[in-house]
Amino acid sequence: MARRLTAAALSLLSLLALTSCTGKDAREQPQSADPPRIVVASGQDVTGKNGIRQQLIDAWNAKEGEHGYRARLVELPGSADQQRSQLLGALQSGGAEYDVVNLDVTWIPEFAAAGLVRPLTGAAVKAPGDIIPSVDSTSFWDGKRYAVPFNSDVGLLYYRKDHLRKAGTYRTELGRGVTWDVLRELIDVVNDRPKPPGYEDGWTTQLAAYEGRSVNAIEAFASAVPDFALTDRDGRYAADEAQLTAGVAELRERTASSYLYGEATGSREAESLSAFAEGRTTFLRHWPYVYPALYETFKGNLGVTRLPGKAVLGGQNLAVASATSEERAAKAAELIAFLTDPDSERCLLRAGFAATRTSAYQAPGSTPECRHAYAYSESASASPTGESAELKAPDRLAGGLSYSRDILLPALSKAVQRPRSPLYGAVTQTLITELDALYGPRSAGATRPGDAQVAKSLDEALSKVLPG
Repeated sequence: MARRLTAAALSLLSLLALTSCTGKDAREQPQSADPPRIVVASGQDVTGKNGIRQQLIDAWNAKEGEHGYRARLVELPGSADQQRSQLLGALQSGGAEYDVVNLDVTWIPEFAAAGLVRPLTGAAVKAPGDIIPSVDSTSFWDGKRYAVPFNSDVGLLYYRKDHLRKAGTYRTELGRGVTWDVLRELIDVVNDRPKPPGYEDGWTTQLAAYEGRSVNAIEAFASAVPDFALTDRDGRYAADEAQLTAGVAELRERTASSYLYGEATGSREAESLSAFAEGRTTFLRHWPYVYPALYETFKGNLGVTRLPGKAVLGGQNLAVASATSEERAAKAAELIAFLTDPDSERCLLRAGFAATRTSAYQAPGSTPECRHAYAYSESASASPTGESAELKAPDRLAGGLSYSRDILLPALSKAVQRPRSPLYGAVTQTLITELDALYGPRSAGATRPGDAQVAKSLDEALSKVLPG
């Protein structure tokens, strides 16, 4: 019998797979001379058409009489790597009139070192002390602020309570967290009992040959080695072969075939989400934005908690393009301050993103008030276009826990960063390539190399890519 997704999960998967066609050069769009425009370039908004980012832009435009400018959001097509290439090409050539760029946190050192974005003054950020410190640290390079955190991200663990109840496990509520040992014990119980319909194996994640593999590797390395870092604050290589050996051993153990869903080694975000939603696996490592759609699908059968061990920090930060004139740069800074202010962050949290400000999480038991964006306000049930946009997942979890305050905020606060370097693209490609030894195809009868052998090859490769 063919597997079927619920409407909510299918909608989310379609959104993940969609390639937007709206990423046109800003110059191709007719612009009126009055009022002047601030053009914001960003990747696709995972909250959908007329999503939260556009709603916040609309709220800024509603205040046009106060600042004299209008903003326009340009969504870039393609994957994150393709968007990075488009932005690099556009900013280096001056071929697009982008004033504000929404950068992945790993791109900040590269764009800053290349002089493509300008250092920001205090006018671009309101109440910097309210920004979660681990999140705010992604905005700096070489001692200067080049961006302001817009929406953050961190790995979380989702689980199917109905699977755990059917297996009779001793825990069906994982509270504030779980260790990898306990997770493996729970998977063993589920595997030993009569299986739920369609079930194949314990947990799934993103191990295909793309950025998801790097994320999982850094999470394992940082869990195995205290204060682990591939690079120092100046972007120089800082790890050694012994640390990498411990990290590879941890990664291999947590992705052993006796626990890991078989297709995880070829899965990206969409495929892993599909496997979980269709019941092929009990546990899922994924990002916060899938929580509302998963809850809408499974209601009380869905659980969410912190990822065992260390979790990697993700997200996007807003920066001002260096080529923008001084006058437009000043207005761009005002726009960034608005898009990242406490109310905007509450709106982002209601929409399913991870907010970057501590104040957004200080209303336990209920979703925070959002005044900037109509569709995500407390009372609205639909956007002005008629599309439902209200956050449907509850903040209150079992045991009186708050999803935002007790799960998401601590996960963000204790998350680890990926290597900080202007050469991050080369670093992540090296990780992906070298870890093919664990997850790539192999010839019949061939065995995988040992942990020390993989670590030695990875150490040599990284030493060639990074200075120091």
